[in-house]
Amino acid sequence: MTTYYTKQLFDGQTLHHNCVLTTESGRVKSIENNLSFTGDAFDGIICPGFIDTQVNGGGGFMLNHDPSRKAVDGIAKAHQQFGTTALLPTLITDRQDKMLVAADTIAAAIAGNHQSVIGVHFEGPHLSTAKRGIHSSDSIRKINDNDIDMYLRNDLGKVMLTIAPESLSPDIIKELSEKGVFISLGHSNADVDTVIAAIDAGATAFTHLFNAMSGLKAREPGMIGAALIHQHAYVGLIADMHHVHPANCLLAANCIGADRLMLVTDAMAHVGSAMQNMKWENTVITRYGEKLLTEEGTFAGSCLDMANAVKNMVNQVGIELGEVLKMATSTPAQFLNLTGRGVLKPGCRADFVHLDHNLSVRQCWVGGQPMLDNN
Repeated sequence: MTTYYTKQLFDGQTLHHNCVLTTESGRVKSIENNLSFTGDAFDGIICPGFIDTQVNGGGGFMLNHDPSRKAVDGIAKAHQQFGTTALLPTLITDRQDKMLVAADTIAAAIAGNHQSVIGVHFEGPHLSTAKRGIHSSDSIRKINDNDIDMYLRNDLGKVMLTIAPESLSPDIIKELSEKGVFISLGHSNADVDTVIAAIDAGATAFTHLFNAMSGLKAREPGMIGAALIHQHAYVGLIADMHHVHPANCLLAANCIGADRLMLVTDAMAHVGSAMQNMKWENTVITRYGEKLLTEEGTFAGSCLDMANAVKNMVNQVGIELGEVLKMATSTPAQFLNLTGRGVLKPGCRADFVHLDHNLSVRQCWVGGQPMLDNN
């Protein structure tokens, strides 16, 4: 049994003060708050581990380039240093054989009780060519029976699938969602009626709001408008302050709220590594400060981590810390119907993070075990 004293603790919903957190056998045993104690205590705040539903790479690894267990482990480890304790390795649009290899790798990781990998996110290939971004037009395609069989495998954990609703019929969306696939809408040029029809059929989320989706106009609300007005769907947001202007981040927070707005990184291999340049298809993705661009000047994923996403939403957008922490913890857990993650309560996994007064990660625990050697 291990005991931690902390001046502030966020449990996934509520901020508490002067707390004692006790863990045992990889789980939270007890939390007591409003105590008077002497001796050493964590400054800053303890909060649940971050949950990221869109992680293309990290630590120099890209799932598309290397769909191996070594790469998956490297990606997870890279993001742990920024407080991410659970993630969906994300495969950007690719050939079907590559998708199958990635699926087998994720299945093996889950069968091996991987502590951070909770499933897989297939971002594509059933997307709009007009809004494809860096997704290969050669690999974007209609869905087939083999795809459906892969998405419905029962050994992949949580399966998230980003689709353009104009590329997938409501009947197929309904079939997949009723069988447990989390359908997210993105990389789409659809009108608002097509988007709403997809939600009515079972889609439950939007992928990286404002980016690669039909825009908000006076007489054409598009996908952005649908995401802002819908009362139940979850919405991913890349809060690097480059993909989305801070004013639009505030708009999203005000319209959607912390119970449905999820922070995501859309991270590439650069995160947690010294990588500056990476070959991608027929171009090169280069890091310029806090953003990634192709040779043509197109945004290409991000070099954002979850700790900086939290920091940006607090310091540059002006959202209250507890609300932002929800967006990184309990809200993505609710979206994926995760049990025992994203919150700190007795019986839940002891996945938690110590943030200092600057909201930088000082330590990260996965299953009760400290992951970083900087403390």
